[in-house]
Amino acid sequence: MKLATELQQGLQALPLHLPPLTQTQLLNYLELLAQWNQVYNLTAIRDLAEMIPKHVLDSLAILPYVQGNTLVDVGTGAGLPGLLLAIACPQWQCLLLDSNAKKIRFVKQAILELQINNAQAICTRVEAFNPPIGFNTVITRAYANLHHFYSTTKHLGIPGGYLLAMKGVYPATEIAQLAQLPVQLKCLPIQVPQLPAQRHVVLMGPL
Repeated sequence: MKLATELQQGLQALPLHLPPLTQTQLLNYLELLAQWNQVYNLTAIRDLAEMIPKHVLDSLAILPYVQGNTLVDVGTGAGLPGLLLAIACPQWQCLLLDSNAKKIRFVKQAILELQINNAQAICTRVEAFNPPIGFNTVITRAYANLHHFYSTTKHLGIPGGYLLAMKGVYPATEIAQLAQLPVQLKCLPIQVPQLPAQRHVVLMGPL
């Protein structure tokens, strides 16, 4: 009950209005993650209450910046942020990529158990992945520095699409390395409820 209250308060602060069943699905995801984490070490965060701001609210805080209704999450890990975005936005189509087999096994199991019909997980290196149709938004939370992210994932975006990178403190050095980028770049601060640490979102595009 306490976890449900903390999640609800965090969502209200974003603000993000999700149906009760969706909120339950988010909590079920955390419980499943905690179970698998005991064996597979999917995340360094062990406490469920700590996962709410650091995983759930952090992932959902970028919702206003996601373009279109198709996205690919590069280096999704345990499904962050892509799987949580898929839960929150069932009208989207979300593809989750990671080269770590054990993490993709967890994501596939979560998709199955939580009945997330708009998400798919693939174990592959992004450089080797060439989908027949690109995505509106290419997103990453902890994949690589901005230059590497742009150079290895730009082929996944459709013309007019965006690359979106989640960062902590303002990535001044990484942004300076992208001075000659052939697309527009914006770095915006975001506020994550219950999380005092700095967070930023970097938008590159339109492609």
